[in-house]
Amino acid sequence: MLLLTGGAGFIGGNFVHHWLASHDEPIVVLDKLTYAGNAQTIAEHLQSGRASLVQADICDRDTVRGLFQKHRPRAVLHFAAESHVDRSIHGPGEFVQTNVVGTFTLLEEARAHWGSLAGAERDAFRFLHVSTDEVYGSLEAGDPAFAETTPYQPNSPYSASKAGSDHLVRAWHHTYGLPVLTTNCSNNYGPYQFPEKLIPLMILNALDGKPLPVYGDGANVRDWLYVRDHCEAIAQVLAKGRVGETYNVGGKNEVKNIDVVQTLCSTLDRLRPRAAGRYADLITFVKDRPGHDRRYAIDPRKIEAEIGWQPAETFDTGLAKTVQWYLENDAWIAGVRDGSYRQWIDRQYGSGKAAGA
Repeated sequence: MLLLTGGAGFIGGNFVHHWLASHDEPIVVLDKLTYAGNAQTIAEHLQSGRASLVQADICDRDTVRGLFQKHRPRAVLHFAAESHVDRSIHGPGEFVQTNVVGTFTLLEEARAHWGSLAGAERDAFRFLHVSTDEVYGSLEAGDPAFAETTPYQPNSPYSASKAGSDHLVRAWHHTYGLPVLTTNCSNNYGPYQFPEKLIPLMILNALDGKPLPVYGDGANVRDWLYVRDHCEAIAQVLAKGRVGETYNVGGKNEVKNIDVVQTLCSTLDRLRPRAAGRYADLITFVKDRPGHDRRYAIDPRKIEAEIGWQPAETFDTGLAKTVQWYLENDAWIAGVRDGSYRQWIDRQYGSGKAAGA
């Protein structure tokens, strides 16, 4: 059994779908179901019983301990995090609490659980921590891409809190021997992403005929990674990664933000043309965010060489799949927009912490 924190979020929810498409091993999801946690994302697996959901905070030590004692997972996949840079600027405390204190809580309970195991079970246990390339800071145009040995230089409360969690994971391995793995990924996009993020925000604004706000001059560069490619990378690192190692996961798609929006507009022009004009007519430049990192880029050679992982999607193919998904999933989008997704657990299972657990 796998224990997934944040498994009702964007990347975690996609991992649930990806894993259960090819594995019989069940999943227990621990998710606080904050604004970005959506149980409807994994509803089919909750209803089939192949996944179960416990609604709780990763900082709730008693609940975390109880999950380890009840389910005795062979691995923890730690997706749970506050992850939106703009929100971290306005409310950094929640990011420190979830990303740092929450990770500490999980590490301590995982260490206790691992200590209770013996033989093959103890040898097989893994704690896989899912992190971000933002911990490395910002790159200039000619700088080499982030490698696993790049010094940390986080520039936002979000990235600083994730850097802190990375350091805790490393320390729990080196101090206590906990068998950990860490992945640092580039910008993810794909199905089920909460619409405050760039790509879903632009898709939905465009379909509504609203402005498409682009920060600053739009020249900020990100390395874009299709979320299902990321999920496959995580699955492979879990199976083949060397204990204590970090693996950078990138899509080999460095694209300026303005080019992302332009490509998205062209894709929508093809798949759902506007009655009048082009979607690119809606692009509007807005004041840049404070401390906006200029460029991120991932060097994925280590995961390619050691694990054998390669992204399956180009940016164009991944973006086309993403746009098509948003065009075909009105019910999921409507539930997010009107807030009804927040009541899904109560409607399906009645009030309480757990669904199917």
